Amino acid sequence: MKKNVMRRNKTLQFVILAAVLVIGGYAVFQSLFQTTAVMKAGNKPPEFRLLGLDGTAHDLSEYKGKPLILNFWGTWCPPCRAEMPALQSVYDRWKDKGVQLVGINLSEEKLTVQNFAREVGASFPILLDRNRQTEKKYGLKQYPTTFFIGADGKIQDIMIGGPLSENDIESRIAKLMNAKS
Repeated sequence: MKKNVMRRNKTLQFVILAAVLVIGGYAVFQSLFQTTAVMKAGNKPPEFRLLGLDGTAHDLSEYKGKPLILNFWGTWCPPCRAEMPALQSVYDRWKDKGVQLVGINLSEEKLTVQNFAREVGASFPILLDRNRQTEKKYGLKQYPTTFFIGADGKIQDIMIGGPLSENDIESRIAKLMNAKS
C-alpha cells in the first residue's frame, strides 16, 4: 500500500515538473523569439484606440499634426512613479504651446491608476492599455518607455528606462518644436 502511494506521488511530481518545464520553455521562447517589431526613430507609431481615465476612447489620430510625448508606465514601476512629477511639470509649461502628453498605463485597474494620478497630481490624459495590445504593438520590453513623436507623425526619439528629468524631457521637446512638420 505504501509503495503504491509513493509511486503515485512520484508520478504526480513528474507530471508537475513536466508541466512547469513546458510552460517555462514556452515563456522563454516567446520572450526570446517574439516577432513584434521594435519601434525606432523615423518610424510611424502604431495606431491605438484606448479608453482614458476621462471615460472616453482616444486614438493616436486625434494628436495628428501636434508634437506628442507618449509615455508607457505602471504604478508598480519605481522609475515610472519617480518621473511622473517631471512629466506633469513639463506638460504644464508646454501644453499651451501645442505639445501633447499622453500616459499609457500598462494593464492596471482603473481605480489604481486614478488614485495614483490623483496622488501625484497628474492632469495630462492617461489611457488604459487593458489587454497590453498597444504595449505589444510598440514592442516594449522595459518601463518606462517614452516616445517623442513629431508633428509629422514620425517617432523622433525613444527613451527607454528612467526616470526622465525635466531637463531630459525639455531638450527633446525643443527638438520636437524645431522639427518641420
